[in-house]
Amino acid sequence: MPKRDFLTIPDLTRDEVQRVMALALDMKAGRYLDKPLAGKTLAMIFTKSSTRTRVSFEVGAQQLGGQGIFLSARDIQLGRGEPIRDTARVLSRYVHGIMIRTFAHSDVEELARYSTVPVINGLTDLLHPCQVMADLMTVRESLGGWAGKTVAWIGDGNNMANSWINAAGLLGFELRIACPEGYDPDLHIMRANAGKAPIHVMRDPAQAAAGAHVITTDVWASMGQEEEAEKRRVAFQGYIVDEELMTRADKAAIFLHCLPAHRGEEVSDAVLEGPQSRVWDEAENRLHVQKALMAALMGQGAVRLP
Repeated sequence: MPKRDFLTIPDLTRDEVQRVMALALDMKAGRYLDKPLAGKTLAMIFTKSSTRTRVSFEVGAQQLGGQGIFLSARDIQLGRGEPIRDTARVLSRYVHGIMIRTFAHSDVEELARYSTVPVINGLTDLLHPCQVMADLMTVRESLGGWAGKTVAWIGDGNNMANSWINAAGLLGFELRIACPEGYDPDLHIMRANAGKAPIHVMRDPAQAAAGAHVITTDVWASMGQEEEAEKRRVAFQGYIVDEELMTRADKAAIFLHCLPAHRGEEVSDAVLEGPQSRVWDEAENRLHVQKALMAALMGQGAVRLP
């Protein structure tokens, strides 16, 4: 079978997203006990540190009967200037899949171009598709699905916002993004999804949150933006998800955050720890949805995507 990569949510069809979600839910409920990765190895390349990405992929590969190998930039020749295309071709001779968490999205695209085994995007500065897949799983668990729902993103137009745009464009739900001027999502991603779903960029968090079913956010300064932290702290004043903002949402609305969170900045402690928060389910769902993705891309039998 030809190899499939998962670099961005539209790498899957709408039906394939539903299929991956159903498999992830079966895995979480203990209804799926097969070992589709038996005898297989996932190479995990990290040039950005992580808690959730590393643990969920490594544990997930093991639970599916395989193993994950952690590779930092210090562990492999990428850190000494070996071209990505060479690393891709060499690793393809050793392992059955590659997950990479790095800075430039172009590096992930080049890795996938030269790799003969599936490549999974664990995060880039442009996109974070695995996290939004876990978020969608959480929405499905908590609200029954995303059809007819409105998602409000409050804060930076970063890799999470970009992936939410891709998800809305593929699946058709309404997405409102409230961000300060100068911190908009990627223009190319906005254009690619224009007309596919009601996607709006605005400046007022209260307007975005009004009647929304999902309120979600992220830190104001992502990894690699530490020097901009103070500038961003000023720019994002008023973009906190607090109890007052949550009252503007639908009464059954849930709150999501990809973590780590900076309490008192992008979210109040009361919301993060409150009854509408689903952040711990969301974090757990990284494990299940990534297991489903690994099974679909690297596995054997009926679970594998054509």
